[in-house]
Amino acid sequence: MVLTAAERRGGVIVVLLLALGAAHDLWRAAAPPATEAPARAAADVAPAASPPPPGPPAPEPPLDLNRADARALDALPGVGPVLAGRIVEQRRRYGPFRRVEDLLAERGVGPRLLARLAGRVAVAPAGIAHGDPPQGLPAAPPACSLHATAPDGPHISHQAPGPGNR
Repeated sequence: MVLTAAERRGGVIVVLLLALGAAHDLWRAAAPPATEAPARAAADVAPAASPPPPGPPAPEPPLDLNRADARALDALPGVGPVLAGRIVEQRRRYGPFRRVEDLLAERGVGPRLLARLAGRVAVAPAGIAHGDPPQGLPAAPPACSLHATAPDGPHISHQAPGPGNR
């Protein structure tokens, strides 16, 4: 195989670029980062009595699925704005969550995401989240508009009539 002069020049340029890149990587690995050098020099000159670094941050309390808004849900790992909106809509339509596992009914939440959210979300016991709306928010509408009773009318149900009442 015979290379033309232009092909040989191109090959030499590629080899030189590869060699320069390898030399740069070796130089970066051997030299300490620029921000670390002054800190080391200052530590060698005068050891300062600094307070010990703070311990690990206190764990955040779990987010209550029945009180959280879409913005708070969006901050959870693996939950984006679209999924957060669907979770809020599911809660609005079907009422409060009874268990964290109820999230599995929502499209986009599977066992893996539920495992990632374990410990970060919770459902408050009955009476805490179900009775009172969160501060500043109006009371939630009934889960089903057919179950809402009119002040002057009977309770309406969407259940099918029994076998003898057709």
